[in-house]
Amino acid sequence: MTALLLGSISTMADTSELQRSAFNAAFAAHDLDWEWDRDAYRDLLRSAGGRDRVAARAEALGVEVDAAAVHATKSELFRTALVTDGVAPRPGVVDAIEAARAAGAPIGLVSTTSRDNVAALLLALAPHVGPDDFDVIVTADDVDEAKPSPAAYEHALAALGISAGDAVAVEDNVDGVAAATAAGIRCIALPNENTVGHDFSAAAQVAERLEPAMVA
Repeated sequence: MTALLLGSISTMADTSELQRSAFNAAFAAHDLDWEWDRDAYRDLLRSAGGRDRVAARAEALGVEVDAAAVHATKSELFRTALVTDGVAPRPGVVDAIEAARAAGAPIGLVSTTSRDNVAALLLALAPHVGPDDFDVIVTADDVDEAKPSPAAYEHALAALGISAGDAVAVEDNVDGVAAATAAGIRCIALPNENTVGHDFSAAAQVAERLEPAMVA
């Protein structure tokens, strides 16, 4: 079995709507009369980078906004929601992790969100999935470039001491797929509820559920 590289926190639990709600709450906290409905948010998710989305919105409206501060508030609200609202593993993810572990294959979480967000998600997913399930965890703290740059995947491959051909990535968004494929890694797209319908033609496969056989 090849190395299993889960590419974002929403490949493990569908957090997309929690994230959107956290953005809207952060806008209110910063006295911004903004709201991202589901249609708008789905379109925004065609590219990665929450802080960049906030900055782009401010630029389009011609207003001064501290995008970093708004995004920091959003992240804090999101982490709180993970604990208070709870999340469940996405279908098949736990089975795939257990199958990889049983086969002695390396397992990685390759994200470019913050380490605090990753820690909060893994805490929320306990006891189904935890930090000890991963041989490497990559976050924004470990690389200088976010996806679609392949930097996070290249970092994970180097840490595991494996080549791109010995790994399969699982991603829920287009920029994540682009990052994995740019690193030379076969990628399975596992769209979340707000990225369904996006163009995942660059992925080797698009699935609604992760099956152990897909990552063998």
